[in-house]
Amino acid sequence: MNIAKLKEEIKNVNDPRRISYGNIRHKLEDIIIIGLFTTICGGEDFADMEAFGKEREDLLKNFLELPNGIPDSDTFRRLFERINPQELSLCLKNWIDAEREQRAVIAVDGKTIKGSRNREHKAYHVVSAFVAENQITLGEITTAEKSNEITAVSELLDLIDIEGAIVTADAMSCQSGIVSKIREKNADFTITLKENQHELYEDAVESLASFENERDYFSTLEKSHGRIEKREYFLLKNLTWLTHKNKWKSISAFGMEISRISKDGKTNINRRYFITSLSDVNEFAYSVRKHWSIENQLHWCLDVIYNEDRAKNRKDNSPLNMNVLRKIALSLVTEAQYGRLSKRKMMFKAALNPNVLLNIIFGYKK
Repeated sequence: MNIAKLKEEIKNVNDPRRISYGNIRHKLEDIIIIGLFTTICGGEDFADMEAFGKEREDLLKNFLELPNGIPDSDTFRRLFERINPQELSLCLKNWIDAEREQRAVIAVDGKTIKGSRNREHKAYHVVSAFVAENQITLGEITTAEKSNEITAVSELLDLIDIEGAIVTADAMSCQSGIVSKIREKNADFTITLKENQHELYEDAVESLASFENERDYFSTLEKSHGRIEKREYFLLKNLTWLTHKNKWKSISAFGMEISRISKDGKTNINRRYFITSLSDVNEFAYSVRKHWSIENQLHWCLDVIYNEDRAKNRKDNSPLNMNVLRKIALSLVTEAQYGRLSKRKMMFKAALNPNVLLNIIFGYKK
């Protein structure tokens, strides 16, 4: 990655200002790059962007023109309220140019940005596609409400490259149209099955209980801090009897996970059911476990590290553009981790040491 390529990609973002009037004091690329640098260092809002710019102006002059110095917080706010978030996301992802493994797990799930609600619109709900192995966000779609997530997932699958991957999703995405689209794009899927698909759910529960001798089996056992966690995975591949096979022709197997978590003499047992196009129980088990990465390594980080749900930027596109910056920042920090430092510690280190910041952004140590 280099700054020249980033500036080139930013040219694909339409400047919402009236640039023809000739009264533009700050360059679009300068504003976006300072915003990204600030976010990598843990900054949360537009005041932080102004403060970071002034504190690191000498460093920034090595990369940026800054014809009129550092923009103030209102300039950052006005611009990020009006930039198209899809254009911003695409330009930054093209700059990172992160490659995923062919057989990666792409977890699809939605997150409501609770603090984005105002008088003009409800809280934005963002559906993201997250690569579990290298923790990059391939794409996102915004909906007005969580109830629109089914349509959003289908639209998101049209936008991203999933060929060869395993797509995972929760029960809301357990729709025949969605699984058919995944298979048409030469990918596999593992999707949670619940009673929103009542007949299919009953078939899965009954068949997995009845055909014990035909199930493939895999298990894991983990012990840590007085907690014992055993997970068992079952895969039933013989579905020739399935009455709605025409509607669900993309399904190759029913899957089940039984988790037994023991601590302080108490054991909690939980069963979850899945539809899948996979035929290998080990791969099925892996995809089930990896789906949680979108919660643990993306949504949790957005809320805990960046306090996204309590963020005050609510107007127009600002919550969505800040969401894009945070996801890109998390990807860069993950890629450049120093030893066993957490993401939060890495960001703090970058805020203190410009050389660490340069390593995170450009992948080298000065």
